[in-house]
Amino acid sequence: MTSEQITAAAAGTWNLGDLPVNRIGFGAMRLTGSAAFHHGEPSDRGRSTAVLRQAIELGVNHIDTAAFYFSSLRSANELINSALAPYPEGLVIATKVGPHREFSGEWGTAARPDQLRGQVEENLRQLGRDHLDVVYLRRMRQDSIAEHFGALAELRDAGLIRHLGVSGIESRHLAEARAIAPVVSVQNQYGLDFPDPETDAVVRACGEQGIAFVPFFAIAGKGGARGASGTADDEVAAVARAHGATPAQVRLAWTLRQGPHVLAIPGTGNPDHLTENVAAGALRLTDTETARLDARHTRGK
Repeated sequence: MTSEQITAAAAGTWNLGDLPVNRIGFGAMRLTGSAAFHHGEPSDRGRSTAVLRQAIELGVNHIDTAAFYFSSLRSANELINSALAPYPEGLVIATKVGPHREFSGEWGTAARPDQLRGQVEENLRQLGRDHLDVVYLRRMRQDSIAEHFGALAELRDAGLIRHLGVSGIESRHLAEARAIAPVVSVQNQYGLDFPDPETDAVVRACGEQGIAFVPFFAIAGKGGARGASGTADDEVAAVARAHGATPAQVRLAWTLRQGPHVLAIPGTGNPDHLTENVAAGALRLTDTETARLDARHTRGK
C-alpha cells in the first residue's frame, strides 16, 4: 500500500459522546522523547511541533495526552498548546488523571479523589483551555473506582469536563462507573501482541454498550512504554508483505478490525511513522487474515 494522500478519514469515524472523531487518532506520549516518560532522550522541540501540525494536516482530530507525559525537557500538553492553539474546530483532546509523577520523572503516589480537581486544572492550564473534551480516570490498582469517578462526575457537572472515560479497568469497573455518570470511552492496554482475556471481555462489553474502546500500546505490545522490539513474527510479516505494508500497519489494521467502536491512538515523534500510522486506517485485512491474527492474539505469540 502507499501512504500518499491517505488521511485519517480512511479509518471511518466514531462519536465520543457528541464529539465525532476519526478512528485513527494520535497519542502524545512519545512527543517528548525517544521513549515515553523519563526513558530515552528528550525530543527535538521543532520536530515534535512539526509532527503535531502534520497530524492535523492528515485529518487527525483526536489527540490523547496527559499532564504526566513529560521528559526532562518537554511536556506533551505544552507542546500541543504551542503547536496547535488556537485549536482547529472539531479537534478533540482527551487527557487522563489519577497517576502522578514527580518533577524528577519518577512516579509518585496516585491522586486521592479530592486531588483530582487539581490535576484537571493543571491539564486545563497546560493546554490553554477552559474545559477538557474527554477526561479518563486511570485506575491505579484500587478495587473500587466509585469515589474517584464520582469526583470527576462532579467536575463534569461543574463544566470543567465535557465527557468522561475510564482506563486500566475490568468489566466490573465499567459497570460501577456507568452507575454514576455516562462513560463515552474506555482505554486499556490492548493489541495483537498483548493477550488478556479480561480486556477482550471489556472490548466486547464496550461494543455492546456503544462505548468507544481506545487501546494504548497497540503497536508496542508487550514493549509498552519502551516501544516495540522492531521485530515481526512470521504471521504478521506475511500479512504485511501481502499488502505491501509494514508490520506496525498490520497491527493497527487488526486493532481497528475488532469493531467499529475500536479506535487507535498510535504515538510517534517521527513524521514518516506518523504518515504510515495514519495510512493504516485504509488497510483492509481479509477475513482469513483476520481470523489467523485473531488466533495468534488469543494464544499470545
